[in-house]
Amino acid sequence: MTGSHPRPMDAAAARHIARAFLPERVLGNRYDYYYTLTKLRTDPLYPGVLDALRRHDAPLLDLGCGLGLLAHALRLDGQAMAYRGVDIDAPKIERARRIAARAGLADTRFDVVDLAAGYPPHAGNVAILDVLQFLTREQQATLLDAAIAMLAPGAVLVMRAALDDGSARIRRTRGADRFAALTGWMPDRPKHYPAVDELHARFDAAGLAADIVPWFGNTPFNNWLVVARR
Repeated sequence: MTGSHPRPMDAAAARHIARAFLPERVLGNRYDYYYTLTKLRTDPLYPGVLDALRRHDAPLLDLGCGLGLLAHALRLDGQAMAYRGVDIDAPKIERARRIAARAGLADTRFDVVDLAAGYPPHAGNVAILDVLQFLTREQQATLLDAAIAMLAPGAVLVMRAALDDGSARIRRTRGADRFAALTGWMPDRPKHYPAVDELHARFDAAGLAADIVPWFGNTPFNNWLVVARR
């Protein structure tokens, strides 16, 4: 895995996925459609995650799934592992269910879960994308320990997280996360941005090998991609 020049999804694939997020009525709200299309065309997140999960067929638990974009990207990529997405945001989960059903996504389910309170049972692959910074340091440690315990033999933990390296990028990221909370797009304000060494220490203690590389591409934010395995 290399983070030198990660690229976003190609335009045709992004449009294909985004069309599922169009409103059912002609004059309906198109916010989810434009958000999805813009994110897929500008953010290198999903190509990196898809590559990390490829050839790992165990069921996937997506912790903090939002609108369930990862499920759509997986199916378009030909990855058919069972998918379960959970998120604290009940309106997003309701929309994720409706959109996935309309798109005909097989073997997917979505549930409302507060990750600060507990985790559903699972054995397989785990994804934690753009979630960590909205938990306290202690909650992050609990979440990572739970995710590590969920990993089945041969499975991977794939994360995208904003990491604190003291750079201008992390300052911009803090501002953007606060704005997302103020507008209601994210359910809470950011609480703790871990450092690379902090993550490596936790994975080392659990006996996991982890690749942690910059994954911001052309975005202004300090996002890193993490792939950990036993």
